[in-house]
Amino acid sequence: MSKPRQQTLFQSWGKAPQSGTDSISNRASTSTGGEQAMDSDVIDLVDDIEDDELLAAAMDDFAGPDNPTTTDCTPLEDLPGFDNSAGKLWIYPTNYPVRDYQYNIVHQSLFKNTLVTLPTGLGKTFIAAVVMYNFYRWYPLGKVVFMAPTKPLVAQQIEACFNIMGIPQKDTAEMTGSMPPAERKRAWQEKRVFFLTPQVMVNDLSRGACPAEDVKCLVVDEAHKALGNHAFCQVVQELIKFTSQFRVLALSATPGGDLKGVQQVLSNLLISHVELRSDDSVDIQPYTHERKVEKIVVPLGDQLKQLQNRYLAIVGVFVARLVRNKAMYARDPAKVTKFQLLKSRDLFRANPPPEAQNRVLQGCVEGDFATCISLYHGYELLLQ
Repeated sequence: MSKPRQQTLFQSWGKAPQSGTDSISNRASTSTGGEQAMDSDVIDLVDDIEDDELLAAAMDDFAGPDNPTTTDCTPLEDLPGFDNSAGKLWIYPTNYPVRDYQYNIVHQSLFKNTLVTLPTGLGKTFIAAVVMYNFYRWYPLGKVVFMAPTKPLVAQQIEACFNIMGIPQKDTAEMTGSMPPAERKRAWQEKRVFFLTPQVMVNDLSRGACPAEDVKCLVVDEAHKALGNHAFCQVVQELIKFTSQFRVLALSATPGGDLKGVQQVLSNLLISHVELRSDDSVDIQPYTHERKVEKIVVPLGDQLKQLQNRYLAIVGVFVARLVRNKAMYARDPAKVTKFQLLKSRDLFRANPPPEAQNRVLQGCVEGDFATCISLYHGYELLLQ
């Protein structure tokens, strides 16, 4: 099967987008630019799963005149800082086992703002490292930013970028809120690859310490959190005030719980392309293993039993009050479940007893139900 030569950044930007897994280009070697590129077969994935339908619906509803999913080709002269020589190819590491699904996702992520949804342990960190390295090459003076909501996730990516792609540590900087603002400003001027939490990025953008127009690649880990006024959203909003020429790579193990939430993530992060894989996807099945889960119930110790009795004594106060107001009939707090509370509350709302016609009393009963439901949620966690 013959395939075209590896395309440059500009050629790829100038073409209409292709589906997430329907094409693959030649693979460039990391050792020398002139070695023969490696071929790979086309993989056609059809996953009949809820996440597929959810994301497809979100993309359909998201696309429109106000939210275009494609961009016009950007002329060469309008890409300041781009290295024409480095841009003739992109690098994919072969010092690690080559997995087709990772290669396909990297290929798409380099040229489109992409949301990558992969099960945990299947290489989201690897994909991010490869994308970051290529933008590091393409823009010798540009900034590459990796954002994660917690410091441990930030530290994990630093190690991956160094071990997988060999990004020089002299060009990298880890930023935290404890780092003095003056020191962070100096790092923005001297370094090129940054690992930080979104709060730090927002602060530096608002103060003008971060050169927003120099940011060429923005990686967002745990991207499903990009809802409402989350710091992830604030970073993107600040960046687009200065430039639109930056790539977004969003990573998440789950796209979201509902259609509206997924649409918000796509919109807030300027996503135009989605790469979704599940445990049942054809191209990742060779890399997943059957898991056998055995549940072992451990009895509570003496200390936890004492805590349990004290906890039930507190819950019993609210249960007794609900029983007294004829909102429920189970008197033993140890036998009450959260499900029973929810059903009793629904029955009370639908048909309150004559004694509870008073609106003030109804408000007290509703408050007791809400408190009990919260307490029993904690009680279930204690017993797990």
